[in-house]
Amino acid sequence: MIKATAGEDSPERCNQAFTVAATAVASGVRVSLWLTGEASWLAVPGRAAAFTLPHAAPLDDLLAGVLAGGTVTVCTQCAARRDLTEDALVDGVRIAGAPSFVEEVTQPGVQALVY
Repeated sequence: MIKATAGEDSPERCNQAFTVAATAVASGVRVSLWLTGEASWLAVPGRAAAFTLPHAAPLDDLLAGVLAGGTVTVCTQCAARRDLTEDALVDGVRIAGAPSFVEEVTQPGVQALVY
């Protein structure tokens, strides 16, 4: 499980979360990427494509990679604070809250990384 807590406000930390998540998926690891705080915006169509960081893979490619083999979730409260609904997000991204997060993170063998 990878939790991204930063977006454009901290681009290197944000990109690190997406890079690690996409690399893990490409390596065959089951990945759940949670977007919270400012990272929530990156689930809106076009926002990941507009994100730029020198010498980093395009964030929209990383997001697509995670969606291809893992799950991406936007925090319920974070979505509500930004007036985001599932129909306003990239296809395949869901909105879920703390109960779902706790259920996932407490499964045997789960390793949580927070960026």
